[in-house]
Amino acid sequence: MKRLLGIDLGRARVGLAISDELGFLAHPLETLSAENADKLAQRIVAIVREKNVERVVIGLPRNMDGSMGPAANEALSFAKKLREQLSCEVVMSDERLTTVAAHRALRESGRSSRDSRQSVDQVAAQIILQSYLDQLQMQADALARKDSRSQ
Repeated sequence: MKRLLGIDLGRARVGLAISDELGFLAHPLETLSAENADKLAQRIVAIVREKNVERVVIGLPRNMDGSMGPAANEALSFAKKLREQLSCEVVMSDERLTTVAAHRALRESGRSSRDSRQSVDQVAAQIILQSYLDQLQMQADALARKDSRSQ
């Protein structure tokens, strides 16, 4: 299986995470500046090629009530920009509370907020991607159970 790339878009920084070759585990990759959307897209395109990525998973920051705000619209716009430049699939994944979970995970590992500024975006991307990978695995397991019952 080819790899998946997870993206946590932020106003200042963008966190990236990548899956292992088996598609089971997400790992932090790097943090990029969000200042220039064109440069950001160029770097992501380069990573997709370098790492043999078959699918890009972008966090969709919905409001807690499920509605779409300005950040979600920006994420959708960036996804459209990437789709125009990539031959692989680009999908959106609900990312509500991933940054909060990333801060909590880093705090629980003993890292201070100041020390974890660069890491928090990568960890948020890792959480987005791991959630997506887990969802894929649950779907595959459900399909396998259904197939075994029909035989």
